Amino acid sequence: MTRTLDLTIEAWELAVSRLPPDAPVPDWALRGVFHAITRTPLELSIVCPAADVPGDVRSEKGWRCFSLAGPISFEETGVLVSIAAPLAAAGIGIFAVSTFDTDYVLVPGLRLEDAVRALAAAGHRITTR
Repeated sequence: MTRTLDLTIEAWELAVSRLPPDAPVPDWALRGVFHAITRTPLELSIVCPAADVPGDVRSEKGWRCFSLAGPISFEETGVLVSIAAPLAAAGIGIFAVSTFDTDYVLVPGLRLEDAVRALAAAGHRITTR
């Protein structure tokens, strides 16, 4: 681990959704306080509050979010691996979202307590918002 990180468990329950690559960004994707939208040649991915996603949209709901205290310099290395490695060792998958200033790491909500234990054991400081 490069350093001890300060992580905050956000109150949001998020969903990761998939639409066709040429789909317009729907209004529901922009409603919440947190949303991330990525378009590639193969898909349009949307991360937003689970409650905002219509039932007929292909999505994985129930994700919980750790925000990393930032800003994190672009030159800093090993930040995500210092979170991903202890979670992988605990058998917990992640979905990461990066911004200009920081990173957000999503874990399945049913594994949130396990994730907290694994990250604390790795030396990270965890608070709840």
